[in-house]
This record gives sequence, C-alpha cells and structure tokens, in this order.
Amino acid sequence: MAQLSDITNAAIRREIEDFLERPEEIARTVELFARVSPLMQEIAAALIEGDNGAVDRLTVQALDQSVEALEIMDDGLIAGMGIVGIKFRESFIFVPEVLACARAMKAGMAHIEPILSAAGVEPIATVIMGTVKGDLHDIGKNLCIMMLRGAGFEVIDLGVDTSDDAFIEDVEKHCSPILGMSALLTTTMPNMGKTIEALIDADLRDEVQIMVGGAPVTQEFADDMGADGYGKDALDCVALAKRLAEAAG
Repeated sequence: MAQLSDITNAAIRREIEDFLERPEEIARTVELFARVSPLMQEIAAALIEGDNGAVDRLTVQALDQSVEALEIMDDGLIAGMGIVGIKFRESFIFVPEVLACARAMKAGMAHIEPILSAAGVEPIATVIMGTVKGDLHDIGKNLCIMMLRGAGFEVIDLGVDTSDDAFIEDVEKHCSPILGMSALLTTTMPNMGKTIEALIDADLRDEVQIMVGGAPVTQEFADDMGADGYGKDALDCVALAKRLAEAAG
C-alpha cells in the first residue's frame, strides 16, 4: 500500500495532509500520486495553485519529452482537479479559486485536446448535464463537466434552471445514455425526482442512466428518487459516469 512519503512533490503531500479528511479519499489520492511521475505531480500542483502559466509550460514540456497526452490529462490535470473538487466541496476554497484552477486546466487541455482529436479518440459516451428547475447554481456542475470532458466524455450542458421538458428533449435528441442532474438548494432537490417521473411518463426512463449530485444531495436521497447513481464530488462524478457508461453498454 502506497504511503504519503512515496509522493515526491512536497506541495502535493501538503495538500493531502492539510485538506483531505476522509480516509478513503486520502488512500485513493495517495495511491494515485505515488504511482505517477514527478512531472505529472508538478503539473497537478501547479493546477491546484491555479497557475495557468505553469500548467501551460509544464504540459508543453511533458509533450516534448514524449509523454502521452492521455497520461498528462489523467495523471496531471484530472488528478490535480480531483483535489480541487474535494477542497471546494469541503469549503476550503470558494468560487474564485475554483475558477482559477479551471483556467489552469484549460491551459493544459488546449495542448491535449488537438492531439486526442487528431488521434481519432472516440468519446466514451455522451452525458447530458443540467442544474434542475429553480436552481441557478452551476459551479459544481461546471467542475463536473470540465472533468468529464477531460476524461473523454462528450457533454451536453443544459445550464441552470433546467425544466423537465428540456431534459426530456435533449435525451431524445442526443440519445444520451447518461443524464446528470445537480442541485445546490434543498428546496430544488425534489425537482430531481420530478424529472425522473417525467422521464417515466415519457417512456424514456429505461433509455437513460441517471446520476445526481450537489451539496445537499445524499446517497439515501438518490436511492429514494430512483436515480442510478450519486456522486459526492467531481472526481466521483467521473468514476460514476464511467461505471454507468459500461452498464449502458
């Protein structure tokens, strides 16, 4: 089992020590960073700092050293954004810091995406994402979308205050196997259940896997609504989407 001391980058070690509290997340993050190269750790640390210039420079450096684009994306950019997502969820950082980290990730992805496109890498699946009716919060949803795209998904972003009809229309239009709903207010959480009921009424429920998330949402709530999965943060959202895509065939 990997130990914190196996991680060569001091900044990453401090992030884990200072901000990660759940034992399973500590173990998962230590295991991840212990196996990646020092350069990938450096990219992740720069992203966590929101240093888009450093992420840009280090991504180019990695590509010049013949590091695979997918490795840079997974082990550097997405790994770093995973810690950002946890810090945001636990209120260690707030919207301005997350936006800075998002800009840093985009700086790296600007070099990665053309390579993946040229290589003809097919999307894992299409995911429709939206914040439910009555809710105008989108930072958590946007963080999930960024990481889903980085992980190889095509994402249709319906924005905020998304009605049942809008979800249904896009499920039909894009034949997406996965639908993600977000809510940040306890008063809008029930609209997730209403959307699921609307999909049942439209005879579409069996056509789509539904994942839900947001600060007040819990696994118990997701189960009660009849959702197929619950993601507690952006990193969990990506892992869940991969499982649902596999289940959808």
